[in-house]
Amino acid sequence: MLRRATDLFPLWAVLFSLAAWWAPGFFAPGRPAIVPLLGIIMFGMGATLTVRDFADVARRPALLGLGAALQFGGMPALAWLVARALGLGPELTTGLVLVGSCPGGTASNVICYLARADVALSITLTAVSTVLAILATPLLTELWVGASVAVDVPGMVVSIFRIVLLPVALGVAVNTWLGERIEPLRRVFPLVSVLAIVLVIAIVVALSAERLAELSGVLLLAIALHNGSGLALGYGAASLLRLPESQRRTLAIEVGMQNSGLAVALAVKHFSALAALPGAIFSIWHNLSGSLLASFWSRSEDAS
Repeated sequence: MLRRATDLFPLWAVLFSLAAWWAPGFFAPGRPAIVPLLGIIMFGMGATLTVRDFADVARRPALLGLGAALQFGGMPALAWLVARALGLGPELTTGLVLVGSCPGGTASNVICYLARADVALSITLTAVSTVLAILATPLLTELWVGASVAVDVPGMVVSIFRIVLLPVALGVAVNTWLGERIEPLRRVFPLVSVLAIVLVIAIVVALSAERLAELSGVLLLAIALHNGSGLALGYGAASLLRLPESQRRTLAIEVGMQNSGLAVALAVKHFSALAALPGAIFSIWHNLSGSLLASFWSRSEDAS
């Protein structure tokens, strides 16, 4: 029963998204719940991990370097190419490139968890890309579209600590101290994570309802192509290097899913509401595409 409900993740995501679009006033007040919901998910992930898992990741600096290179080398370039190919205007091009220049987001950790990928690697890559984004995001935005942007360094550091590092560390500590005694909790947490991320998606859709009215087919295509090409880039590069399946999935998700919330905040502050539209739509799209991918991979053969 739990497994069936978890496997229906994409259906729940679509249904709740449609409900939030139809009645945004019902879900939008849930905005303050986004961080606590993500914290619960991160705690549950941490409860499946040990210090040794992160130590193993730390002993593979080349893998972390590959993830960062694909993230910051590939995604801004892909955004620019897609925008040029589809003839997006300057503001939308800037917004799409800004999305590509941002680090990985916490949603990627959730999707990796549900996709049975390498969660410790995913969390580490998110933390590494967030730190690198302090310099990379403004430099890459300037490089690709000639637009200056300032990144809120303290805010990013505090966010990654509160939303990712602290709850994961607490989960790892509980797993270390209690071990098998929390096995019932570990069995139910995939479903808890599905319910939490579905609620987060619904809240994001509700908060973006007005911008969705401005959505055009060309912009949606651009966002889908950008996200899809990032997923393919991560998986393809890992496959060429003959990395294990769990790491292929992780790199695909980490490269293809961006901290689009940061992109929206930066676009509104430094550019325009129109430039924020790609980030707002990307935040919805990559959760839906990621949920479909996680559902497919979770039902496929075990990653190794």
